[in-house]
Amino acid sequence: MDKDHEPLLNDKDCEAKSGTLYSTAADTPKCNFISARHALALLTFFGFVNVYALRVNLSVALIAMVNNTAGEGLDNITKECKEPLLNESHDDITGEFNWDSESQGIILSSFFYGYIFTQIPGGMLAERIGAKKLFGFGILCTTLLTMLTPLAARTSFTALVVCRVLEGLGEGVTFPAAHALWANWAPPLERSKLISFSYGGSQIGTVIALPISGLLCQAWGWPSVFYLFGAFGLLWFVLWMSLVTDLPKDHPRISSEELHYLQKTIGDVSKMRKTAKAPWGRILMSLPVLGIATAHVCNNWGFYTLLTCLPTYMKQVLNFDLSQDGFVSALPYLVSWFVVVLAGQLADHVRNKRYLSTVAVRKIWQSIGQFIPACFLVAVGYVGCNKTLAIACLTMSVAFGGFSQSGYGVNHLDIAPAYAGL
Repeated sequence: MDKDHEPLLNDKDCEAKSGTLYSTAADTPKCNFISARHALALLTFFGFVNVYALRVNLSVALIAMVNNTAGEGLDNITKECKEPLLNESHDDITGEFNWDSESQGIILSSFFYGYIFTQIPGGMLAERIGAKKLFGFGILCTTLLTMLTPLAARTSFTALVVCRVLEGLGEGVTFPAAHALWANWAPPLERSKLISFSYGGSQIGTVIALPISGLLCQAWGWPSVFYLFGAFGLLWFVLWMSLVTDLPKDHPRISSEELHYLQKTIGDVSKMRKTAKAPWGRILMSLPVLGIATAHVCNNWGFYTLLTCLPTYMKQVLNFDLSQDGFVSALPYLVSWFVVVLAGQLADHVRNKRYLSTVAVRKIWQSIGQFIPACFLVAVGYVGCNKTLAIACLTMSVAFGGFSQSGYGVNHLDIAPAYAGL
């Protein structure tokens, strides 16, 4: 295989290329409290908590916003399963909007129409304005638009759809920006655990947003959902812009030992970006890149379908009331977060001990993260109204998908760290 098209780092790459890489965790410099890269992982984690809280809160709030008694086309669904798994209080909220199921689907999907358009431009912008600013201002944009959602909804259906499309445009840059940032900060043998932990904020954000949104809708009305999560987004933005730098050498609190470690194991990725143009032809023709893209599409197809529609399924099919809906819908993502973190730790441990090559780890973890969730998701269609089995299958499907974060989710940095944001 041609060296330029080699899909992943192999064992020799994880040794010292000219003596540059630390081979074991024991060589990692110690710090008194928390290292700069671990502080970055924590702030990125809370960034993704906000990203997904702002993204999924509408899925629950929409249930309270819509006047179900005026809806059409749901009778054949709501009669499917009559007995709830838990005791229901049936304290449903009569919403103020007469949107049918088709209109609700347009509202929920409109976010992604904006989201897809800033993925590749996000990587380019990260190189021009800096990954830190792009990540921060992308979330700030979504935060402000989230706080305007009640006004948009009460203005018109079209205004709400446009607001959600714009939110998607803002959030579309977050993953490319985060990849570009980690290209400067994540040592090769720590990539799986650092990135899986920081991206694990997406699961925790979902876990927090789904139940709290249901409680807020019942206590203070559906607009409070958007105001509260928007306020937390503003607080995070201030901390992010104050504490994060694009490059380790610019960080005011990094220790000299950690800086030396990062420079020796990673090198100057930003300099590489500036001195060489992105090889678009080779990127588009690369089989490893095609493999990552295919895995990404397949993973996101299932993940975002459930993320968007699970609260509606719990409410309209399994007949949970609004407060129960959020908690039950959050369960799969809570379990998934544990799987994401543990799978990342295990992936780097296996690589560090050289039980498996990086190639093998990425392929095995990705296979687990695709095949097992698919089996459980198919099983949901055959359990009927057995709510215990339905919830168990959904939980296992979402949870095992967490293995993919240490598969395709890290693979960009393995094959081309200088262009990971693209």
